[in-house]
Amino acid sequence: MSSPLPPSSRALAPRRHDEILRRLAADGSVSISALAEFFDVSRETIRRDMKQLADGGRLDLVHGGATRREGQEPALAQRSTENAEGKAAIGRTAAALVEDGMVVFLDSGTTTLAVARALGERRNLTICTVGLTIAQLLCHIPGMRVHLLGGEIDPREEATSGIDALEAMARFRIDIAFLGGGGLSADGEVTDYTRAGAEQRSRMAAAAGRAYFVLDHGKFGRLTPLRIPRFEAATGLIVDARPPAPTAEALERKGLELIIASH
Repeated sequence: MSSPLPPSSRALAPRRHDEILRRLAADGSVSISALAEFFDVSRETIRRDMKQLADGGRLDLVHGGATRREGQEPALAQRSTENAEGKAAIGRTAAALVEDGMVVFLDSGTTTLAVARALGERRNLTICTVGLTIAQLLCHIPGMRVHLLGGEIDPREEATSGIDALEAMARFRIDIAFLGGGGLSADGEVTDYTRAGAEQRSRMAAAAGRAYFVLDHGKFGRLTPLRIPRFEAATGLIVDARPPAPTAEALERKGLELIIASH
């Protein structure tokens, strides 16, 4: 279990909510009694906190506590501090594949955000992205032309999605694309949480000159509901650790290059 924040007496509700969600992201479940002791509040107070978060779709209530909601990826803000070192290594490795003057597609997500941060020394790039944070970061770098692809905004992912985003993608000639994913199954399939995300990543994997899924080791073996169609059209995967041997062998059989980022 990751180290908790230092306790403070009678912490305000937003801080309690943040801590509940942080523990769920790290451990998958939380108990009412442990949180009540940590915050020095009543169990009823923690129950009310959890009820508010459950009503907002952030967790599932169980007897004595709560669990991470199944089939739903944690919000971008929750994922932003997870395995920062590994994602930064992936970002540097991905950026080394980008040449000055390229048209680059960056998917939404915290690992593709790490790629964006590593692109600062490249020149004359055209960036296409659905990620709001990525667009805001790169638009301030001289020489970067940034296109935020339109569509409905998903507040959890802080990104655009839907038919408008798919149509906008089709207008660009992409040299290289870096794509996220919900999980990497034991048999070497890249999976996702939503139909929109799976379809978007499938189309870009097929359309780009080269496409790489960027997945940190926390995605290995994770079960998410949807297979990304035709994900094998991508060039390969960039990861921060070697997957289990059966997974690596399955990827090789599918013709996908496996690049392991050096830390």
